[in-house]
Amino acid sequence: MAGGSFGSTGVAKERAEQYQGKVTSYVIIACLVAAIGGSIFGYDIGISGGVTSMDEFLEQFFHTVYLKKKEAHESNYCKYDNQGLAAFTSSLYLAGLVSTLAASPITRNYGRRASIVCGGVSFLLGAALNAGAVNLAMLLAGRILLGVGIGFGNQAVPLYLSEVAPTHLRGGLNMMFQLATTLGIFTANMVNYGTQQLKPWGWRLSLGLAAFPALLMALGGCLLPETPNSLVERGLTERGRRVLEKLRGTSNVEAELQDMVDASELANSIKHPFRNILQKQHRPQLVMAICMPMFQILTGINSILFYAPVLFQTMGFGGNASLYSSALTGAVLVLSTLISIALVDRLGRRALLISGGVQMIICQAIVSVILGVKFGDNQELSKGYSIVVVIFICLFVVAFGWSWGPLGWTIPSEIFPLEIRSAGQSITVAVNLLFTFFIAQAFLSLLCAFKFGIFLFFAGWVSVMTIFVYFLLPETKGVPIEEMTLLWMKHWFWKKVLPATNLEAERNTSI
Repeated sequence: MAGGSFGSTGVAKERAEQYQGKVTSYVIIACLVAAIGGSIFGYDIGISGGVTSMDEFLEQFFHTVYLKKKEAHESNYCKYDNQGLAAFTSSLYLAGLVSTLAASPITRNYGRRASIVCGGVSFLLGAALNAGAVNLAMLLAGRILLGVGIGFGNQAVPLYLSEVAPTHLRGGLNMMFQLATTLGIFTANMVNYGTQQLKPWGWRLSLGLAAFPALLMALGGCLLPETPNSLVERGLTERGRRVLEKLRGTSNVEAELQDMVDASELANSIKHPFRNILQKQHRPQLVMAICMPMFQILTGINSILFYAPVLFQTMGFGGNASLYSSALTGAVLVLSTLISIALVDRLGRRALLISGGVQMIICQAIVSVILGVKFGDNQELSKGYSIVVVIFICLFVVAFGWSWGPLGWTIPSEIFPLEIRSAGQSITVAVNLLFTFFIAQAFLSLLCAFKFGIFLFFAGWVSVMTIFVYFLLPETKGVPIEEMTLLWMKHWFWKKVLPATNLEAERNTSI
């Protein structure tokens, strides 16, 4: 086997300096089309909170919440505490969790494109069902189909972007997924701002417009080239070479192709990738696959994005003002993601994660103090304090947008050797959706129980994850995706965890 191996841990030769090529229009177009899958995820996150704050929607499907909302004596923090309403939001993510595990063998055996197309079609059907819903069962069935679409899309799209992108720009191009997600959130907020005026059917239009990005994703998946890594893994090496030459704009792709061939030989020897990923030599990657998506959700961002209109109404903003404020946070998220795209391959992943974590902690603490001192159960914030709260929530969103938002997806998608890559991405997506489900289901109850302390709850988790990154996450900037295994062997902590045989092999390659 050219280049040698570490058993089941990836290629052993460091050939990065031999990689050639440039960013071609072929790469840009492929990444743009693939990243549309992110807009689906973002659109649903943004649309759910706005729809659940519309009186017409609540009156038809959640009449108890509608009545509670109208009761002046009801605690500000508990007006929306209803498990049925939470299930409307969270059922999608539970379905996504299950479907992403089913997507792994499809992504591995039939290619990344197959999962992208499956995700687009399922999301399209779910959007149609939700737009025409006449009862809660129909509404939840549509949400489940949307969840299947998100499970397939989130499993395949980050992998596709990581494998298509050149090594030196992988971070920025991979973030096209997160940029599309933020654009989807912003678009959903603007749609909600407009459709709330279309009574009584505006909410149907909000839910139904999800079909547009779903259609683009399905069609784009049919037109995209398959990734060279996937083609080589499935024995189509010459076809993979041709695609790689088009992506890199040069015929001199031997070094990069050889890394793919080495990795594919290992990958094809692994019959049970989910079992293999549990082995000790993959322990660092497994820890990151679990912790990075878990921490991303425990920043509290999804609570703000899901329930931004509900949250702002809870704070005393009027219906229009709450949707306007949530649209503002969506716009801020888009802009901050652009900052991350510009800086991630210059400053690296760790610098963005640590600086973003510190800023998020400060913002959450300030918001909690303001609400604790100036906002009671049956009071409204003054205009001045309301503006201050919105400013610090926007600063929190800015920090998330350049750090944990995009990097929570980028890092897991680039660290796995090919033989466990689809399984690793499935675990990443499953953990993300599991914690998204937990937070979506529990947030309204947590808000009622913790009140202003909900922000301190999430600030505590951000403190934990910032320490985690500082000590345990190595810098992945500029490391070829097929040589990422060497990074863990050089890390001060993970080299103590990895099997001794791996360390010996690493020393031999340096002789």
